[in-house]
Amino acid sequence: MRNIKRKHSASFKARVALELIRETESQSVICSRYAIHPTQARKWKEEALAAMQTRFSEKGKVSESKEKDELIEELYKQIGQLKVELDWLKKKFERI
Repeated sequence: MRNIKRKHSASFKARVALELIRETESQSVICSRYAIHPTQARKWKEEALAAMQTRFSEKGKVSESKEKDELIEELYKQIGQLKVELDWLKKKFERI
């Protein structure tokens, strides 16, 4: 008998992982209900937990990134202003 690979949607994986994280039922019961292998279910659960940890740790980075973007924008404005002033001075001293 040939094994057929099934492709599960992200929402399906999330639903299974969420049930595994809640632990209201045993892993074997959940796996038999959704007709998936326990190893695959464990991997989905680990991926979900890792994604949550990453997401929560990135919250602080978002504000840092925003501040960095604002600083870069301000520096570009200053560079533009200085370039305009330099061009004006070059033009002014060419006449002399």
